Amino acid sequence: MSLRTALLVLAVVPGVALAALWAVTSGQTLLDFQRQAAQGLLAEQAGQPSNIVYYNLQEERRLSAESLARPDASRAALKKQRALTDEAIAVFQSLSDVNADDAPSEVRDAVARAREAMNQLPAQRTLVDEGGSKQQRVVYAYYTDLIATDLKLFAALSHVDNGEVTQLSQPLVDLFWAKEMISRSDAILARGWPSGKLSTEDLQEVREAVAGQSFQAATKVVPYLPEDERARWQQLTEGSAWAAKTKIEKRLLGPVAADRSGSVALDADEKTWREAMDGVTPELVGLLETRTEAVVATGKDSVMSLLLKMVLTSVIGLLAVVVVVWTTWRLTRNLRRRVLGLQERAEELEKALPDVVERLSRGEKIDVEAEARAIDAPADGGDELTRLGSALNQARTSALTAAVRQADQHRGFERLLQRIARRTQQLIGQQLKKLDELERKHEDPEVLDGLFDLDHLTARLRRYEENLVILSGGSPHRRWRKPVPLLDVMRSAQGEVQDYRRVVLDLDGAPWLSERAVGPVSHVLAELIENALSFSRPPSPVEVRAAKVSRGLAIEVEDRGLGMDEEQLAEANELMSRPPRMDVLAHSEDIRLGLHVIARLADQYGLRVEFRPSAFGGTRVVVLVPDELTVPGPHSGPVAVPGPAASAPPAPEHRPAPAEPGALPTRVQGQALAGVTALSDHAARTGRP
Repeated sequence: MSLRTALLVLAVVPGVALAALWAVTSGQTLLDFQRQAAQGLLAEQAGQPSNIVYYNLQEERRLSAESLARPDASRAALKKQRALTDEAIAVFQSLSDVNADDAPSEVRDAVARAREAMNQLPAQRTLVDEGGSKQQRVVYAYYTDLIATDLKLFAALSHVDNGEVTQLSQPLVDLFWAKEMISRSDAILARGWPSGKLSTEDLQEVREAVAGQSFQAATKVVPYLPEDERARWQQLTEGSAWAAKTKIEKRLLGPVAADRSGSVALDADEKTWREAMDGVTPELVGLLETRTEAVVATGKDSVMSLLLKMVLTSVIGLLAVVVVVWTTWRLTRNLRRRVLGLQERAEELEKALPDVVERLSRGEKIDVEAEARAIDAPADGGDELTRLGSALNQARTSALTAAVRQADQHRGFERLLQRIARRTQQLIGQQLKKLDELERKHEDPEVLDGLFDLDHLTARLRRYEENLVILSGGSPHRRWRKPVPLLDVMRSAQGEVQDYRRVVLDLDGAPWLSERAVGPVSHVLAELIENALSFSRPPSPVEVRAAKVSRGLAIEVEDRGLGMDEEQLAEANELMSRPPRMDVLAHSEDIRLGLHVIARLADQYGLRVEFRPSAFGGTRVVVLVPDELTVPGPHSGPVAVPGPAASAPPAPEHRPAPAEPGALPTRVQGQALAGVTALSDHAARTGRP
């Protein structure tokens, strides 16, 4: 390196460091702006439509209760309200889809729960149309739970990064709950107006709702409302409609005596209550809308302030970078004539630092103090050259310290990731055990099908968690104590992919794998099969063939999909032969994470994996399992051989015949999800799979 270049480096490094700091600061501000803007957009697209759903569900709940209590009454109002509710739900379903993938997990879960509950609405309406007093509590409970789910979505949307918006949103959520308490009282009383009586259970629920709305309003809403909205609340509560409502509620809260049937008389007039509710409800809705608009406006103002901050920070930071770069260049040009003696040692530092970083990547311990003493310079100052030597020493120490810290953080992150993945694997194991218990307990075919799907998804999740362990430098948690037939391993891998019915297995002979190779080979095959299914269109098959070769076992996975060009094949094979050190954070968006997992396992267990073009236009992957990972299988105990099929068969049933008429089959754990399409003549003769 020339002296000019060395001084140029000294001039550029501070500017680059400041530029990086400026970029990070501006980038973080930009991310905050984008995140808050996205949250505000999501609140408009999911929050405001859900408000309309909330209002309409409350009204439909009341009208449904009236319809069940008065079977002979006209249902025109209920029919009209159902149409309004359906329209509101349709708007909510369409708008909440816009940014669902970018929303926080809490919001996504709340939206999913709300949609799931809304899907049950037609069935509940059927119960209402069928009539009967027995349906009263069932229908009421459904609508109440659905509205509570909607309110939980409000709460999730209020948890944003902007603290001011969150603070303003909480009284709004509590006000929604207060109105819900009033609406619950209205719906329960609608059951009793025709008969003039309420059951003691219904009366208790009314009392709890009255107490709940009073508590919400007094402690969580009114103290936190702005002055103008607090005045509106006071005007509402001092009005005649609210007074009439409160008077009836006080009667219901007073002592009553139940008759022999367990019912109490309603000491109130339905018309008075209806007029009171018709007066109170619009005022409450108006107050809620005002509060919602205030929260949304605050969020928009905050976003604009953040945008202004981002612009100012970027401009000032850029000016600072320019000033620092220009000043540094001027100073280094003046020092150029006096640093010629340090050129050789500066070059040594340039060569030594990458070596230290490489040693750190191999896990070696580095003594920062020992490595930093490359240039002799007194600690008590000196002339310009000695001080420059000290500065170089300091720069070297800082770089080494940062490298050591980064290496330690990386290793710590890997260990932390392994621990988290291990704990998740334990939970997955417990979930599989629980699913197995449920499968044995339930006999309903529809329930069993759902449980089997959950079992299948959980098995895939277990493999994904093992991917985290492997990528972070660990080994799969599952262990086998005995050798396993390759056929079972292939079936196990087949069972851990989604579209397993397209997988065709072709096994030549009856090879066995050692207990050490079962997990890695099954994991590698599952990743390859899943990759093949992902890049090929249904219903084209994915063929998995296995046979004994001179150096071990050869397993081929071939698809008829998009295929890979020569450059992609070369990159994949290079990855298989020389797996790099995997930085999980740096590759978190890499769609080839599965290939990194395969490369890690192949390198760890001595497997050879090669990607080739397929004659069908797709990709053919050959996995060579060395002889040391295979074992001779047992020769005793004939095993039934599946018959060959002309094409990929549907998944066979794995449920034994019922022991008695009407009994449901039970699932046998460990069975494959599809059969083998071809076996060698030797396997047919010996009876081994």
